[in-house]
Amino acid sequence: MDALFLTDPGFWDDPQPYAAGHFPGALPAAAGLDGHVLFETSGSSGPPQWLALSKPALLLSAAAVNEHLGVSEDSCWGVALPAHHVGGFGVAARAFEAACRLRVFSWHWEAGAFLAWLAHHAVTHTALVPTQVHDLVAAGLVAPSTLVAIVVGGGQLDARTGQAARRFGWPVLASYGMTEAGSQIATQGLELLAATYQPAPLPVLPIWQTRVSRTGQLSIAGPALFSGRLRHDGQSWQFDPRTDAWHLTADRVELANDQLTPRGRLDTLVKVLGELVDPAAIENELLEWSNGALAAGTFAVAALPDARAGHRLVPVFEAAVDPALAAAALAAYHEQAPGFRRLQPPLVLETLPRGPLGKLRRAELAAALA
Repeated sequence: MDALFLTDPGFWDDPQPYAAGHFPGALPAAAGLDGHVLFETSGSSGPPQWLALSKPALLLSAAAVNEHLGVSEDSCWGVALPAHHVGGFGVAARAFEAACRLRVFSWHWEAGAFLAWLAHHAVTHTALVPTQVHDLVAAGLVAPSTLVAIVVGGGQLDARTGQAARRFGWPVLASYGMTEAGSQIATQGLELLAATYQPAPLPVLPIWQTRVSRTGQLSIAGPALFSGRLRHDGQSWQFDPRTDAWHLTADRVELANDQLTPRGRLDTLVKVLGELVDPAAIENELLEWSNGALAAGTFAVAALPDARAGHRLVPVFEAAVDPALAAAALAAYHEQAPGFRRLQPPLVLETLPRGPLGKLRRAELAAALA
């Protein structure tokens, strides 16, 4: 899917439903799908499904992000994420909404080529995932002066890597979003570029209402929320419209004064020796203990069933990770980890199962290890 296609006004005026990606078979002629874009999503766990977002909702999201980041007609959005994912699609929608330039990084990802592309096109705003930011820092590349903001999504950019990126001039801003919201829900503002980078808290964008349950589970409501889901019943696709103004997410957060701090997903929590443990939180700690040398997405902590403990925590590294680096991070972690959070001996896989933006597919990983 060519992101430049999304800058054509004809696309946004067309009432026919459109699948951003390869939809299996013909799109269903379901009432309520006119003027919608369909996105495939499964998050980090669960079966795939297609979410329907209206084109007005997507443009409302784009407008909110543009206003938050000071985008004008003189700006240039650069997209280096796949347009069939809401992250890349949202970048193109913002360029259309702002009536500014859009440039597409259409080559295989490589940090040096990306830098040259940014400078050549005088890109002012872009969006990246943490792995891409890590690559820029690891290569020691200095950002071009024309770059105003990098929205980092698809996972948390740890503090050390973010601070190193800032030292090289990369204007990284942490964000939190989801396909159900058409892109971003909370995003750091440009004023924070003058401060030391921290991955949280994140200001909630004005188009969203938020609330949390007693257990910290987030619900959102707003005009950019998805319209419904397409599910396959074994014979055909069925459209289930959203019936509640509020969407209950699977994420745990803290909220204070319209500032959001992500605390992980409910569906990743496991019991170890009777204690609740979040493997994703341990992964973030390993990033910190490696002083930013480990790259996000190149390792994971898998929770495997265990008859005695409930679960055992197994660190899994991609084959390209330096074994000495992995061992040093694990040793530093174990010096302060309580018994129920201690890890088993590490395993190595050629690659970890990931989605198009590098997000770990935990269910697939657990199945592969089992």
